[in-house]
Amino acid sequence: MRAWFILLAVLTLNLRAAETEPLSKTVDYLIAQVEKADGVKFIRNGDEHTGKEAAEHMRRKYNHFKKEIKTPEDFIEKCAAKSELSGKPYLIKKPDGTTEKCQDWMKSMLEEHRKSADKPSP
Repeated sequence: MRAWFILLAVLTLNLRAAETEPLSKTVDYLIAQVEKADGVKFIRNGDEHTGKEAAEHMRRKYNHFKKEIKTPEDFIEKCAAKSELSGKPYLIKKPDGTTEKCQDWMKSMLEEHRKSADKPSP
């Protein structure tokens, strides 16, 4: 009986997540953040790209892997983490010259997006 309640709770949480976070809308939001990232360069296989170029690349990868992507985290892992060809992680270069893994940067944007979605409207 206890296992039944746990299963029900997990299914309820999954349904709630699906209802509050339409995948395509969240992916569009993340790609838009990449596209409009001011002063940030995206590094793929050692080459620097603009936010617009990076966003186009992520859109192409998203369309390619769409059947495998069920969550925003899947999108980040499949489309914003690393090169399929070389296996090298994608990086971002900030205006101050520091670099960060694109995957980590995208996860923080997703977290901020979710927090803002949870806040009640005034």
